[in-house]
Amino acid sequence: MRGDTGRSLRGTTGAPWQPGTRAFSGGLQKIDEGGRSATNVARSWRWIQMKVLLLANQPEKTTRLRLFDVTLKELGYETIVPRFDTVNWISIARKAREIVLRERPDLVHLFNVPDVIYHWLPALRGSGYKRLIYDYRSPWGVETELRFGSIAKNVCERFERQLAEAADVITTVNTPLKEKAMSYAPGKEICVIPNYPQRSFTVPGDDIEPENVVIFVGRVCEQEGIDSLLRVARELPEREFWIVGGGPFAWWYLRRKTENVKALGWQPHSRVAALVRRARICIIPRRENALTPYSTDRSIWKLNEYLNLGRQVVASGITLEERRKNLWVVKSTELRRAVEESMEREPEKLKESDYRFWEENTERVKEVYERVWG
Repeated sequence: MRGDTGRSLRGTTGAPWQPGTRAFSGGLQKIDEGGRSATNVARSWRWIQMKVLLLANQPEKTTRLRLFDVTLKELGYETIVPRFDTVNWISIARKAREIVLRERPDLVHLFNVPDVIYHWLPALRGSGYKRLIYDYRSPWGVETELRFGSIAKNVCERFERQLAEAADVITTVNTPLKEKAMSYAPGKEICVIPNYPQRSFTVPGDDIEPENVVIFVGRVCEQEGIDSLLRVARELPEREFWIVGGGPFAWWYLRRKTENVKALGWQPHSRVAALVRRARICIIPRRENALTPYSTDRSIWKLNEYLNLGRQVVASGITLEERRKNLWVVKSTELRRAVEESMEREPEKLKESDYRFWEENTERVKEVYERVWG
């Protein structure tokens, strides 16, 4: 625990490493006692563990950060994950800056949105940290434009560009976001590390016959398509719809839900898997908008959770990067038809090659960290 500058969680695994290498694959760097480079084997040596600061404004809700944390510990890195007892951007920015200067990590891995919080970070290179990885997981400027217009987009994208240009390496979740990041920092090395769930999420459960239920999991809000979902439910009164999730205005959106809609609220992650197994169809009912090109099958956590559980998925408002078994991407106006047709189909059986797990990213993460240090 830390004091008033935020709570910092630190962990290491003591993973084994091979002496005589400078590849950093275990998060370790060989230096001599005077701090000079590892070139003279006649000198006495010591090993230090590379210290990585994983930075996001709400790390406890940032699944991607938490999985990077797990992987880096497995690779032998020391990780620091500051947590903030506030959601105020100004306070988070101040506390994050204090933590960087106090901890002086070898590397900061920044998970974007909202990028303005971290506009000061490039100026601390050298005095606060040595290397920077910018994780461009969401187009903040495009998101902001949907609410506040093009002027807000231009302001937000200026901060995105600043951080992209300052980074040693950029990580992102899919090809469209990689291309957008390239427009900010041409020639910068960018690595795609998809949002795939952990293998543990698909631990086999009871072998039950799915019910004729359509399930939605996520935040109850306009961006996630709650209006489209309720419309389809009204058009298919003979079908049952489950909503697993909530939000500050969920009561408003659900005040006129039909009798065939059950609002189950937020559920533990393990419970979500059990509910998904009971449903015949999983739905992602987003409307098409400026975010659609950047929302793909490689970036949407729940989509890959659904598919790994062997369920049929009907999705709108997203872009398909890779053909996947049991995934049907349609226009939002075609959701009713797609749901009816999927009810008449059985999901295809999955082969080992059809699954997508976070653990497949381990080698990519290892390579990214090796490249940062050259």
